Amino acid sequence: MTRQTLTILGSTGSIGVSTLDVVARHPDTFQIFALAGHRQTEKLAAQCVQFQPQFAVVADAECAADLAGRLKAAGCATEVLHGTQALIDVASAAEVTGVMCAIVGAAGLPSALAAAKAGKTIYLANKETLVVAGALFMQTAKANGATVLPIDSEHNAIFQVLPRDYTGRLNEHGIASIILTASGGPFLHTDLAAFDSITPAQAVKHPNWSMGRKISVDSASMMNKGLELIEAHWLFNCPPDKLEVVIHPQSVIHSMVRYRDGSVLAQMGNPDMRTPIAYCLGLPERIESGVGALDFGSLAALTFTVPDFNRFPCLKLAYDAMHAGGSAPCVLNAANEEAVTAFLDKRIKFTDIPRVVTHCLEQDFSDCLSDTDSLLAQDKESRAWAQAFMAGL
Repeated sequence: MTRQTLTILGSTGSIGVSTLDVVARHPDTFQIFALAGHRQTEKLAAQCVQFQPQFAVVADAECAADLAGRLKAAGCATEVLHGTQALIDVASAAEVTGVMCAIVGAAGLPSALAAAKAGKTIYLANKETLVVAGALFMQTAKANGATVLPIDSEHNAIFQVLPRDYTGRLNEHGIASIILTASGGPFLHTDLAAFDSITPAQAVKHPNWSMGRKISVDSASMMNKGLELIEAHWLFNCPPDKLEVVIHPQSVIHSMVRYRDGSVLAQMGNPDMRTPIAYCLGLPERIESGVGALDFGSLAALTFTVPDFNRFPCLKLAYDAMHAGGSAPCVLNAANEEAVTAFLDKRIKFTDIPRVVTHCLEQDFSDCLSDTDSLLAQDKESRAWAQAFMAGL
C-alpha cells in the first residue's frame, strides 16, 4: 500500500479511537499529521505521545494551554492549535492525503468542506455534514476531485455491496432499493407508557454498539437512522422512495442492496467500527482491523421487523424532512442536537425530543440554501427556536 498521511478530526471520540487502533496496526502505512480532540486534553495528550503528530487541535485557548503543558511534560514536540480555523487548516494542509471527519454534529461541517475543497480523500463519519449541507458538500467534493468514503457501518456496507463501477444511477445497475438496517436501540420492546420516564443513563446503553452519548441517544430515538437515510440519499444519489429501513436487533447484517432480479446482497460482520474504518483506509486492499471473525455457530437467529413510527416518531420526522428537501434536514438536525443535549442534561424528557424537532420544522424557513454561511445561519436560527420552545416545557 502507498503510505498515507492522515488528519483525524475527532480523535478522542469513539470513531477516532477506533481509527487510531487500526492505524497502530499498520505503522508502515499510515502517518498522523494532525489530531483534533475538542476538550479532552488528557486523552489527546496520550494520543499525541503515541502517534507523534505534527499538530494537535483543541477547542479554545484554555484547552490549548492545558494540552501544551501536558505535552511539554511528556517531551512531545507536537504543536498545539485551537479553534475552527485550525481545524480547517489541518484538514486542507498540502501534506495530508486523507481526512477522517469524525467531529460530532454540525460543528464538523466547516472542516469537512475544507477537506473537500482541497481534494482530499475524505473518510466521512460525520453524517451531519450531509444532513445539513448534502448538495453543497457533494458538489464541492466532485468539483475538486475529492473522494468521499463512508465510515458509518450502514453506508459502508452499502458501498461494499454496490457494483464497483456504480455511477450514482440505480436503474443503470438494476438496483431496486437500498435497505438500511437498525438495531432498534435499547427501547425496542419497552412499554410506550414508560417512555416519559426514560433516563439519559438508560438511553446511552446501546445493546450492540459502543458509541458516544449523543449518537447513542439518537439510536434510542431512531433519529440516527433518520439522519442516515438522508446521508444515504446524498452519498448514493438515491431517491427517497428507494430507501428502506428494517429493524434487525442483532446488528450482524449492516445493510443491504435489493436488485431488480430479486437478489438482495448484504454485508455482514461483528458490530465493530474498526471494520468499516479498515475497509476505507485500506482501499483497494483489505487490511487487518483487529475485529474477530463472525462466528456463525453462535448466531441463534437473525430477525427483522418494520419500524413503528408511533414508537419512533423521530424516524418519521427524518423521513418527512428528507422528502421535503431544501433546508428541512438542516432544521431537523439542529433542533435534534439541541434537544438531545437538553435531555442529556436532564432539562427535558426523552419524549420531548420529537416535540422540539416538530416545533422547529413547523417554523417559516427558506427552502433553498446554497452556501455555507446561509446554512450555518439557518442552523443557528433553528437552535434558537429549539431553545425558546424548550424554555416553555
